[in-house]
Amino acid sequence: MLTIIGCGNLNRSDDAVGVIVAQQLQQYLAQQPHPNTRVYDCGTAGMEVMFQARGSTKLIIIDASATGSDAGAIFKIPGEELAALPEPSYNLHDFRWDNALAAGRQIFKDDFPQDVTVYLIEAANLDFGLELTPVVRDAADTIVAEITTIIQQNV
Repeated sequence: MLTIIGCGNLNRSDDAVGVIVAQQLQQYLAQQPHPNTRVYDCGTAGMEVMFQARGSTKLIIIDASATGSDAGAIFKIPGEELAALPEPSYNLHDFRWDNALAAGRQIFKDDFPQDVTVYLIEAANLDFGLELTPVVRDAADTIVAEITTIIQQNV
């Protein structure tokens, strides 16, 4: 089972890129179903990422980044390089998808995907807004095309 999860905030311009990619992939799957593929919009809910990934063999996460790189730059990173256990806290808002990767492996063991890829797109604008910047929209289109190919190969 391939699970694809888009993360981000639709109200923060380019931070929405993961969610928008997930929505486009959901539309693709509605037109061309692939029974071994699931796509979720998990917004900013790291705990949701952990639960939706459970039972998958392969996981792809898409999110925005703010590293100071050129806007629209695409980073494709193995999940184990980004997994990080959360700091002890009672606030679930602090539990992000990188925490979900580490905690999911500890909690669900073999029922959590070992094959994890994270696509990060460098944001140009993280201010309040409802639109992606053109450079980030182009990067999102590139990732949609790449993941669509992965979906087609995941028979």
